[in-house]
Amino acid sequence: MTSLLGKIARYGVVGLINTLVYYAAYLLLRGAFPYLIAHLMAMAPAVIVSYFLNCRFTFRTRPSMRKFLLFPLTNITNFAGVTVFLYVLVEFFGMDQRTAPLLATVLAVPATFAVTQLVLTRTPSRPERVLEGDSFSHN
Repeated sequence: MTSLLGKIARYGVVGLINTLVYYAAYLLLRGAFPYLIAHLMAMAPAVIVSYFLNCRFTFRTRPSMRKFLLFPLTNITNFAGVTVFLYVLVEFFGMDQRTAPLLATVLAVPATFAVTQLVLTRTPSRPERVLEGDSFSHN
């Protein structure tokens, strides 16, 4: 259980760092692009940083091209979870639309954590063919 709590704590730290990366990129890009374009473009460095930090720091697994390509599933899970919780909190519980996204984000974390752990640590059912360049690091 302590190992799981450690992973969750590290996942939280990575989430905070990821938020700072996103926000810094957004502010930089916002000067040159409309806000929605800046938002979409800022997601790229945030996802990349999140991927490598979660591999190395949170789950202590070796990065690979397969995992990197699957990693956006974690963002889709988060987006879907936050959206569902936001809708339920506002429509069924009457929560204020300005604060509901904060609680919805917190409520979506367990599912996002589970999918991230699955993507980054799951062993494929059939052996992966090791291709040159499949791994991001050659240690």
